[in-house]
Amino acid sequence: MSEAIEQFFAAVPVRAPEVLHASPSGTLRIDLSDGHRTEHWLVRMWWGGAEVSRGSEGADAVWYCSFGLFERLITGRTQALAALFRNESTYAGSVILFLSFRRFFPAAPGTRDPREVAREQVRRAR
Repeated sequence: MSEAIEQFFAAVPVRAPEVLHASPSGTLRIDLSDGHRTEHWLVRMWWGGAEVSRGSEGADAVWYCSFGLFERLITGRTQALAALFRNESTYAGSVILFLSFRRFFPAAPGTRDPREVAREQVRRAR
């Protein structure tokens, strides 16, 4: 397991108040695998908060992902929803929990909010 993944999960509870606005409550289990071993992470989410632990107990949703893909997600090199559509990972359970959790991932390097781009164009036109 990489130190980057450890740091990411350690930061989830700290970042939860800024990330989880009006999100549903529930537990997401993330199963990270390299083919030979699997690590289980439990993320309990509620409005404005989250708790992370390890364990393979039941959850409202389960996301199966490789270590390599997860490292690309936490560095912004790929997007979680796109990875699901490409069948690079699988998901079962409450989709709302996945959509809420993916907010913890950074945007791709160089990505800008389209609203900010539009505001800049309006300012230039004046």
